[in-house]
Amino acid sequence: MAEIEIGIGKSGRQAYGFDDIAIVPSRRTRDPEDIDISWEVDAFRFELPVMGAAMDGVVSPATAVELGRLGGVGVLNLEGLWTRYEEPEALLEEIADLPDDKATLRMQEIYAEPIKPELIAPRIRQIRDAGVVSCASVTPQRTQAFARHLLDAELDLLVIQGTVVSAEHLSKTVEPLNLKRFVRELPIPVMVGGCASYQAALHLMRTGAAGVLVGVGPGNACTSRGVLGIGVPQATAVADARGARMRHLDETGVYCHVIADGGMSTGGDVAKAIACGADAVMIGSPLAAAAEAPGRGHHWGMATFHPTLPRGARVRVGVRGTLQEILVGPARENDGRLNLCGALRTSMATCGYETVKDFQKAEVMIAPALQTEGKELQRSQGIGMGRTG
Repeated sequence: MAEIEIGIGKSGRQAYGFDDIAIVPSRRTRDPEDIDISWEVDAFRFELPVMGAAMDGVVSPATAVELGRLGGVGVLNLEGLWTRYEEPEALLEEIADLPDDKATLRMQEIYAEPIKPELIAPRIRQIRDAGVVSCASVTPQRTQAFARHLLDAELDLLVIQGTVVSAEHLSKTVEPLNLKRFVRELPIPVMVGGCASYQAALHLMRTGAAGVLVGVGPGNACTSRGVLGIGVPQATAVADARGARMRHLDETGVYCHVIADGGMSTGGDVAKAIACGADAVMIGSPLAAAAEAPGRGHHWGMATFHPTLPRGARVRVGVRGTLQEILVGPARENDGRLNLCGALRTSMATCGYETVKDFQKAEVMIAPALQTEGKELQRSQGIGMGRTG
């Protein structure tokens, strides 16, 4: 891809977000009832290509169970409130009630409570005992320390997650996690991320990971792009990771899943992520708006409460419906924020693709007018595609 000159001696590629592109309908259409949106990771099959983000306002053990029953999978943050406190419900309520100017400081205080490793196994078992797939997230720094607890609890899927995770972390002070050795020695599937480039995704795939999370800073609650100045718009990041997956498959014969992590608010965004090459999506703020979500209409990221450099905000998302209504409907609003998977299914049917992997072949185009063309009345009245929040 041609680069654009930024200045003498510096150039860069043009990158695109989901709002910049459109999926092009093909010559064939199908019935939505004939569309298969399921995906498989190792021995696990999920009817919905949706992972609930590992954020305390999104996934609790109870919501992980409900997500599993609906066909998706919830990722529990093992470094959040559920492993710092025996009973975090009162603190979740307090966080929801905090004024905006006090939220970050008070959350730093709440999250200063040390993690209690003995709480890890009970939280995981609560999910497993309900008969759904258990999935949990840890940062690279704590992965080895928590490994025994994860295995003792018989966790099904592990996510090693951070703002940016690399296969080659260098440190002059501590022995970094050998990601390749750890992933290959752990007897359960491991997903790793985030990443936002072809090379980073390819190196993570070469660790033996079952999947890579793609996304640096696109989420509603994340401020990494402003605080650190890093990130890649999601359409380009996912497409680059798709290219890395193709190369990795050619090299090894092993298929590594690509999970678009963040930057999606509507069913159309989910459809675009998969058309760009994702096998599934990890979403936070759409699920934080569920009546069952632990954040009580609020959402915050994993770095919101960092003790010295917070890179997130507690945002209000409100309550739009139940988890079921948000994921599979019925929708009672017309802005695409309910029945996300129904929208994906209809998008695939309209474009003539029967499976998620088929839909990855869909034609896309750069379409900056997609959000505004012919929508003057909706914008002026703040309805449909003219809504701003």
